[in-house]
Amino acid sequence: MKTRIILSTFIATIMLPMTAQVTTTLPSEEGSGVDLSLSSDIVSSYIWRGQDLGSTALQPTLGVEYKGLSLSAWGSYGLVNTADTKELDLTLAYTLGGLNIGVTDYWFNAGLDPENRYFKYDAHGTNHVFEANIGYDFGLASVQWFTNFAGNDGINKDGKRAYSSYMEVVVPFKLATVDWTATAGAVPFNTTFYGTNGFAVTNLALTATKEIKVTDSFSIPVFGQLVGNPCSQKAYLVFGFTLQP
Repeated sequence: MKTRIILSTFIATIMLPMTAQVTTTLPSEEGSGVDLSLSSDIVSSYIWRGQDLGSTALQPTLGVEYKGLSLSAWGSYGLVNTADTKELDLTLAYTLGGLNIGVTDYWFNAGLDPENRYFKYDAHGTNHVFEANIGYDFGLASVQWFTNFAGNDGINKDGKRAYSSYMEVVVPFKLATVDWTATAGAVPFNTTFYGTNGFAVTNLALTATKEIKVTDSFSIPVFGQLVGNPCSQKAYLVFGFTLQP
């Protein structure tokens, strides 16, 4: 389950971990080839794939990477409303050239329900969702496909596991010294997980990111995002900044 200042202009309908993220690569032991990354976003609201998952939130990331193989942890914790979704995601991924594959364990805990325990993995009561993804970065654009294969997935119109899927295209570009990404995401099948009755465009977004210089040696990445969900007929404006060592 991955935002920036910003002047944003809405075209017709993401949010990436998530939120577009800027991370700092920490020095690794010389010759080890292992890179560590650490960052934390603070966002005005948590919008994920066109869905509203809460208000102002702290979203930290911790990751380790070795020769294309990476393991990362990402979380989201509401700062205003205690009923907002609490989330902890673990992702194992591999990148080779433009190709990337990965598996993510999402854990959502909405509110303070004591039954939403992290280590509760039973087939019919867990709050974990397991998702596989594959994608390719062509340089001018990247494409991704995600599918839930286990855990607390949604159901389809027949009342069976939906194997909920989501696909998106992301196009990065630079304009007026600002880094931008345009995203178009859609859900191909009926599923209660995304609240769709069939193929539906759920995420059209424009994100801009810029580093604001504070001193000669310190700057803060800030970002903004305009998101529209044509399926739910809702739109969101997100602002945030990134803290990094």
